[in-house]
Amino acid sequence: MKHLIPAGRVSAMLLCASAMLSPAHAAAPAPAATAPAASSAPAACKGTIYMTFDTGSQSQAQLIADVLNKRHIKATFFLANEKTTRGDYSLDPSWAPYWKARVAEGHAFGTHTFDHVYWKKDLANGLIQVKPQFGKDGGKLASFTDKQFCEELRRVDTRFQELTGHKLDPFWRAPGGYTSPRTLAAGSACGYQHAGWAPAGYSGDELSSDKYPNAMLLKKALANLRSGDIFISHMGIWSRKDAWAPANLDALISGLQDKGFCFATLREHPAYAQKKGQP
Repeated sequence: MKHLIPAGRVSAMLLCASAMLSPAHAAAPAPAATAPAASSAPAACKGTIYMTFDTGSQSQAQLIADVLNKRHIKATFFLANEKTTRGDYSLDPSWAPYWKARVAEGHAFGTHTFDHVYWKKDLANGLIQVKPQFGKDGGKLASFTDKQFCEELRRVDTRFQELTGHKLDPFWRAPGGYTSPRTLAAGSACGYQHAGWAPAGYSGDELSSDKYPNAMLLKKALANLRSGDIFISHMGIWSRKDAWAPANLDALISGLQDKGFCFATLREHPAYAQKKGQP
């Protein structure tokens, strides 16, 4: 779903090697800390890019899977239970075959909060104010304890195991990129390390296709991505008229491969590779 962040707002704290960039492109984003290429990458690689996909409308889900298979790319998926263009939700049993197939292909998976819960602010009473996008409290403000926030992350893990028989990897990503010291600490305390993205890694797939046509976004990504960058796009965006993935995903991967880049999941990223187990 649409994750746009109002201009000028950035995450309060980052606990990953790559700095987050708000989709609204805040005027002066913090520079990304570019990580070295994964040690497991072939010697011929000039660097490593980490492709990641957040759930959304799921309109591009099969296309993304087909392109990754065609290019022999392993990626990382961040899952929330979002409404899809099929009329169901992305973690409904109807999506079990899709996720099982991605597990079999060797991709990595993190939690994106079950109800696509946006952080709003850390409250003085020690609670976390949030706004779920879906679920019984969708669209309403709520106050979570650290334990409740942790449970929101773990709900995805529980459902993923029900659908696929496999656990998630120990990472999470905040909807919209909104984090705070308290949400980061709550995630870490229950075993999930936050994974943002590099400024150059923002695909722009949530932006207006009139103002930001696919050709412009592709050119920018090919020019600016560097080794160690985490790239983010979505599995379908409701609001974008000219979808990003059909025009750009294969061309981006091909262009980066032509430059000598290899690809890996966040399991191989230096900031996350040491966390193999799940509590």
